[in-house]
Amino acid sequence: MAKISIIGAGSWGIALASLLYHQGHEIIVWSALRHEIEHLNNTRQLPTLPELKLPEEMEFTESLDQAMLGRDLLVMAVPSIYVRKTAAGMRPFCREGQILVNVAKGIEEATLMTLSAVIEQELPMADVAVLSGPSHAEEVSRGLPTTCVVGARSRKTAEYLQEILMSPVFRVYTSPDVLGIEIGGALKNVIALAAGIADGLGYGDNTKAALITRGIYEITRLGVAMGGREATFGGLSGIGDLIVTCASMHSRNRRAGILIGKGYSMKAAMDEVQMVVEGVYSARAGLALAEKYQVPVPIITQVNQVLFEGKSARTAVDDLMLRDKAKESTGAFWEKEGELTKD
Repeated sequence: MAKISIIGAGSWGIALASLLYHQGHEIIVWSALRHEIEHLNNTRQLPTLPELKLPEEMEFTESLDQAMLGRDLLVMAVPSIYVRKTAAGMRPFCREGQILVNVAKGIEEATLMTLSAVIEQELPMADVAVLSGPSHAEEVSRGLPTTCVVGARSRKTAEYLQEILMSPVFRVYTSPDVLGIEIGGALKNVIALAAGIADGLGYGDNTKAALITRGIYEITRLGVAMGGREATFGGLSGIGDLIVTCASMHSRNRRAGILIGKGYSMKAAMDEVQMVVEGVYSARAGLALAEKYQVPVPIITQVNQVLFEGKSARTAVDDLMLRDKAKESTGAFWEKEGELTKD
């Protein structure tokens, strides 16, 4: 049995708290919001996961000191925009070598840093890892089979987390590619906004398949340019997470995109979803990274123009379809009259 603290009491944090409790671990859940802690203590339920009843033995606190003292593992589950502030607040209570796994997905817009890099900057004494993959909280909380990947700087940490997290309904793979895992997890939310916009416009399965396919191509090219491994983007934290986020109504990014496609403003769509829409915060950062590494990202570019420049969603789709003619991939060979010529 491990002593585990969940730092953040949103849907994903609570789903993981329940999963880990039923694996026999001792769980404390922390939130900065007093009303959230009071509600959890009083009802043992989270409004966004109404089918989940939390056990009486599970502790809830707004004290970081209490949440972090003597814990084997910290699970960072706050929205990406609060990661730096939360990590800074954790610094006085974080011991040397403390294992911390971040489960939020995003890129810090002001610095273009991945979330693990942000946490490492604020908590240099911690051993920081990441967990990602196609894993909607609604399904994890119901015990439906789910598979994720944990990325860490060392094999020892990755395998420790694999042992802690894995269960008959939650399969965990390991990877050393922390950067690639995080880039895939952050940018798939931007592509999911585009997929939702297409749904809101009334487009069909052909459009969705095109966005997923060309979306992972954009993410892979940028991620590799940044130093990620190409194989990572063909795995759970890349194409796997992208598929589920573009296709599922559990996806807040897709739901927000649908509303934008129907004519809502970005702010009105976020208000309607009533949850943090990570893709909105990652869109600008993704575009800035693409410009920094000189990688074309037409879908991410159009999403930014719709979100922040007032461009109509239908015009954005037209502009994607009517771009200059292009080959599907580079480096392929043409065969003509018995000769092989590389394009």
